[in-house]
Amino acid sequence: MTEHPELERELVDQARGVEAGIVALRRDLHVHPELGNELPRTRERVLEAIDGLPLDVTLHRSTSGVTALLTGDRPGPTVLLRGDMDALPLHEDTGLDFASEVEGSMHACGHDTHTAMLVGAARVLSERRSEIAGRVLFMFQPGEEGHHGARYMLDEGLLDVPTLADGTPSPVTGAFALHITSALPTGWVSTRRGAVMASADRFVIRLTGRGGHASEPHRALDPIPVACEIVQAIQSMVTRRIDVFDPAVVTVGRIVAGTTNNIIPESAEIEGTIRAVSERTRATVHDALRRVADGVASAHGAEVDIDVIPGYPVTSNDDRFADFTLDVAEHLVGDDHVVRLPNPVMGAEDFSYVLHDVPGTMMFLGGTPADRSPATAAPNHSNRVVFDEAAMTTGVALYSAVALRHLGA
Repeated sequence: MTEHPELERELVDQARGVEAGIVALRRDLHVHPELGNELPRTRERVLEAIDGLPLDVTLHRSTSGVTALLTGDRPGPTVLLRGDMDALPLHEDTGLDFASEVEGSMHACGHDTHTAMLVGAARVLSERRSEIAGRVLFMFQPGEEGHHGARYMLDEGLLDVPTLADGTPSPVTGAFALHITSALPTGWVSTRRGAVMASADRFVIRLTGRGGHASEPHRALDPIPVACEIVQAIQSMVTRRIDVFDPAVVTVGRIVAGTTNNIIPESAEIEGTIRAVSERTRATVHDALRRVADGVASAHGAEVDIDVIPGYPVTSNDDRFADFTLDVAEHLVGDDHVVRLPNPVMGAEDFSYVLHDVPGTMMFLGGTPADRSPATAAPNHSNRVVFDEAAMTTGVALYSAVALRHLGA
């Protein structure tokens, strides 16, 4: 990376210059959250916010995704910056003046800040167009919360950046995304080489026995103890089959069976999640889960149907790009505010789809308000989570610095 420390200082100043506008945008999005892949109001607000900038805008057809391409004054490759836009289905209890006005919908994961920060970066980088050797692709993405929005955008040709006017190719050679978190102090950042977030798959196990009277279990085939035995066997499977240095988490979150106290039901259903930090362990767990459920059910004479529904892959940072972005962050916020994570986070991200195709980094941005401790603050996805808007200035500057440094500034 070219050493020009004054660039980071300039970018922080520029980010402060757009702060009022991005805070206003963030609050507007927070008041009016939208779920899933169809975010018509959010898309319109993004388009209004970037209107007038020297960007080539593409509206995606399968979702409300928006891409905006900034072409620099000199030829070069393309760097992708991602900001997700969707909210979560829960009631907000923060007491903020700009709390959600949409019942059952809340920006509890901070995607409103991501969208606003990416708009801020578009404004800052547009002002520095003459310094850019290549292009910046701004990816405003819906459907991150389990709806595979990134995959839809990739399927529509997200990475098919056209050649420059003189016919020079401009391939996407790097990708970067920020995710705000209440687990770090405001303005701190963290990431790591390799796996940084887990895969996330869902499983459903349906058991069929024979219903009957609760006083005569010998005349029925009770699926409830079979379900309980499967749950216990899953825990033993994880501790005895999975390498502790390549871990997995298998959690049963729902068991449904029966209607009342004196009836043995005919069926039971178990549902849960599988998390892993390597594709090898992910596949091992899928296979072992099927064999455990099938074996336990068979031992009791029950029928079983096992469905593993693939979710997001492992989010894996490119080693060199992770080192590069950590170096950029140290210049921007100071090495005492940069955490090199020792272990992955077991949450999941659909930025994983982008990182499968392009070397890049997912980085966490601290957003804990100054009057709260990261150790006890309400976490992401909580109905009470609050993010410090002061962190957004750091985010805008970091997006901009990564893009400029990657393109040789």
